[in-house]
Amino acid sequence: MGERNCQPMNTGCAGNAGNMGSAGNGGCVSPERPRRDCFKEAVCINAGRVYDACRDRECLEDIPVFFVERDQDIINNALGVKLKSAEVVNVLIDTEPVPFNRGYYSVDLTIYFCVKLDVTVSPISPSCEVRGLCIYNKKAILYGSEGSVKVFSSDFVCGDDDDQNLPAGNLPRATVQIAEPIGLGARLVPACEMNYCCCCVPNRVARQFAGSFDHRLSEKSVKVTLGIFMIIQLERQVQMLVPVYDFCMPEKICAEAANESPCDLFKKISFPADEFFPPKAGDLHCSEAQMMRGQSAGASGCGCGCGNG
Repeated sequence: MGERNCQPMNTGCAGNAGNMGSAGNGGCVSPERPRRDCFKEAVCINAGRVYDACRDRECLEDIPVFFVERDQDIINNALGVKLKSAEVVNVLIDTEPVPFNRGYYSVDLTIYFCVKLDVTVSPISPSCEVRGLCIYNKKAILYGSEGSVKVFSSDFVCGDDDDQNLPAGNLPRATVQIAEPIGLGARLVPACEMNYCCCCVPNRVARQFAGSFDHRLSEKSVKVTLGIFMIIQLERQVQMLVPVYDFCMPEKICAEAANESPCDLFKKISFPADEFFPPKAGDLHCSEAQMMRGQSAGASGCGCGCGNG
């Protein structure tokens, strides 16, 4: 690393102000402080810095559900439907600069949900489960700073000419975090209420449903209501100067596999009492408090009425 003219920093170690470069204890002159509490040097790293982010809570009401041919036949004869669960199977993200707003970018999301439905086709027969596809589009405007460079990097590929990777532009990288959707309701509707078709599903999504959505077999359809929580952020790869405390030395020792019989290993497994006697609400809160404080299960003093404290 090249030399820098750095001003002394106060790292929280007693007596180290203006003495960061002290040899022997990493700039920390107080013997009461552990060595890892005081940084040894400042290093330059390449990391993703988040320039802008937003969070969102949305109730997606009456989203159309699309089915492959086999499942659409079941829906056509359905008397009622019930939403069992929903999950996000894929998100397509497109980032484009916003005209006349330097540094701002439009993040366009296409979210694909897989919903599971219990379908009743007869009053005297049990319901059957079918899966369907929901699609939701969202746009967000975020600040991602500016940049006009091209980024090149190389990775060795065995049997190849070891060419450079394709140059990447300097657009910020958009990431989306989505919690599992909450299923709020489902209802049968006539097919005429569907306002668009679902024939251009990406292959990576369509493969999960083992069929084609490009058909005209709909007599009835389904609309569902989902609740979602998400965080959208824009980040860039930047070089940052950070303090280094020490190298990360694992504290856990690798345990070797013992030459024991399967029954001996089984006898060492604790009896899963929670599987037979589910914990009370107070026990759950206590366990969360213990984990936050780094305490093991059953330790006293968690402050939730368990243990001895």
